[in-house]
Amino acid sequence: MSSNKSLSILTPPASEHRFMTDPDKAVACLEELYATSTRFLVEAFNRVVSGEKTSARYRAFYPEIRFATSRYDQVDSRLSFGHVSEPGSYASTVTRPDLFRHYLRQQIALLMQNHGVPVSIGPSMTPIPLHFAMAGRGDVSLPENGELALSLRDLFDVPDLATTNDDIVNGDRAQNDDGSRPLALFTAQRIDYSLARLAHYTATDPEHFQNHILFTNYQFYVDEFEAFAREQLRDPDSGYTAFVAPGNFKLTDPDGDIPALPRLPQMPTYHLKRPHGAGITLVNIGVGPSNAKTATDHIAVLRPHAWLMVGHCAGLRNSQALGDFVLAHAYLREDNVLDADLPVWVPIPALAEIQIALQDAVAQVTQLEGYALKQIMRTGTVATIDNRNWELRDQSGPVQRLSQSRAIALDMESATIAANGFRFRVPYGTLLCVSDKPLHGELKLPGMASSFYKTQVARHLQIGIRAMELLREMPLEKIHSRKLRSFSETAFL
Repeated sequence: MSSNKSLSILTPPASEHRFMTDPDKAVACLEELYATSTRFLVEAFNRVVSGEKTSARYRAFYPEIRFATSRYDQVDSRLSFGHVSEPGSYASTVTRPDLFRHYLRQQIALLMQNHGVPVSIGPSMTPIPLHFAMAGRGDVSLPENGELALSLRDLFDVPDLATTNDDIVNGDRAQNDDGSRPLALFTAQRIDYSLARLAHYTATDPEHFQNHILFTNYQFYVDEFEAFAREQLRDPDSGYTAFVAPGNFKLTDPDGDIPALPRLPQMPTYHLKRPHGAGITLVNIGVGPSNAKTATDHIAVLRPHAWLMVGHCAGLRNSQALGDFVLAHAYLREDNVLDADLPVWVPIPALAEIQIALQDAVAQVTQLEGYALKQIMRTGTVATIDNRNWELRDQSGPVQRLSQSRAIALDMESATIAANGFRFRVPYGTLLCVSDKPLHGELKLPGMASSFYKTQVARHLQIGIRAMELLREMPLEKIHSRKLRSFSETAFL
């Protein structure tokens, strides 16, 4: 954070750390501390832009959770989260406790249950950047032209990218500055940064995101998702309560109109909501590994229960037909966008719970099983590449590597989404649909594409939705496999 040392610093009234044995009260305390801090910053900003002279800087702090244990407690060995692996002091800053209320209560309760020790709630030493304190608030005064006659960093703390990174997730940071260890994978600043980016890229507020995320790379899936959502809203027993479209338009009337935005965001996102985030979010990430990384980098801070890729791919085997499904059980990574965060030598394992849910969903939707199911679905390696025109390269290049890897399909997003799921400890999976076979002379010609989309998109999306419904019925501790956790993990999911 930048600082003008010539000015004194004004802060909200000091608050002491409090030990808590009730997770609900602990979360309520976090909400109170956060509200006090952000209100202080917003009120100070409003006074400054209205012309009030000041001889001080304004600073408020994120709340934090602290936890300490002196024992090697024996916990259920099947659990991959909710406990620490060894004695020590642990701490993490917290933002938007109102948004993460259910998640925080769940994680704090597990920590208390598994170790029999209270948590400590109080202010941290990490300032809240003004931009993040103001996000999504309607009580902010701005000049009519939106321009300020002062530099914000002279009077307030602003985002500091030098300390907003993925060092905890990537295993590059084992301790906080005060010697404690992280309780969670993301710091408050890192979360706030992604919350702001999500609103920008998706044109929907973070609170609308559901715990089950479908990624796609075609608008056709969005049209089918809206149709499905309207069907669910007509059914009073479906459990779904609303459909949210870009622009934060909330549809509860199944026959209502969704207003068109003047321009769509980079990654149009749609949310079919259920209580406690148990619904489904569909993100049209478009084409390419860069978009796939951007979307998953930011959605990961919401700690979704699972994300799946349901898009189109090139079939690499002559035995495949247009419209066949590909269930990825391995990934060939030539996307290059994650190499600095997750080396290519790191294996990305298939997760049994996700694989079974996807296979069962295909069987249920297609009404096929056993050997008959193999006729329309292949399981194998999916290659992800960052060159859309890979077919034009010399055949000794990518084509030879694809053959050596035994890949059966190729796209530009799946391995990136799976690798970032592995990196962020979010259960992941891939079910693709063959839309062309460039190595065998079957390209996406206009007539073929139109026929393919009409017959296959609806069924493919139904499979993705059904897989999410099957995963929703599983206990959370079963979905979050230990395969996603390293030797020394954070306690929070």
